[in-house]
Amino acid sequence: MPGSNERLTVLIYQQSMTSVSTAGSQTDGQPLSLAQRAYDEIRRMIIRLDLAPGDVVREADLQVALDMSRTPIREALQRLARDHFVTVIPRRGMFVSAIDVDELSMLYETRAIMEPYAARLATKRGTPADWNEMATVLAETVEPGKHSVELIELDRRCHEIIWRAAGNRFLTATLDTLYAQSDRLWHMYLADVADMGEAVDEHAAIHDALVAGDADRVAELIEAHVNSFDAQVRAAVMTRLGSPLSAS
Repeated sequence: MPGSNERLTVLIYQQSMTSVSTAGSQTDGQPLSLAQRAYDEIRRMIIRLDLAPGDVVREADLQVALDMSRTPIREALQRLARDHFVTVIPRRGMFVSAIDVDELSMLYETRAIMEPYAARLATKRGTPADWNEMATVLAETVEPGKHSVELIELDRRCHEIIWRAAGNRFLTATLDTLYAQSDRLWHMYLADVADMGEAVDEHAAIHDALVAGDADRVAELIEAHVNSFDAQVRAAVMTRLGSPLSAS
């Protein structure tokens, strides 16, 4: 039986749960499968540190929190293990994967290559409706009183619109997973990362270049945006751990 703290965590999560729609879960308007919804919601718990690195992952607790049976939970956890969000240790159980700071370079150098490529495709394949949707999202970022957590969600939505416009589901699925890992880092080092206002301004410039159809400019801005985020997280990690990270 879960202890009182675990039951409280479950209750808080149930009360705060909102619908999840990630780029990797787009189904062309069709309802998400239970396994997909379980994956989205458990991953969201991991990203937001409701399930922190090193925490034990118990199927029974998740069944209560998500009001689902064992089968979709198990399928979701298997997929999360493949995506490196959880780790299975034989005879010990399943745990939320740690974030290896030594792998930060690989994470961001991969995004710095793939995000600009997706943006180039989006510039060619995107429609005015896509960029109008992005403009609507950007309008939300300047509303008074927006918290940084809300702004990072809007940052993600901007990326999702670009991935969708690129029209390559394999690219989208990969970028969705990479962004989720970046998002988890942002939440972990939230107190040390600079104001999200700069990232919002970067998206406004990216939007203008998309509307203008300037693929080279879009790719340049996206790469700079990813590298800026990388630099902020590196600085936060160095401050927290007191040790330098390789930028090679």
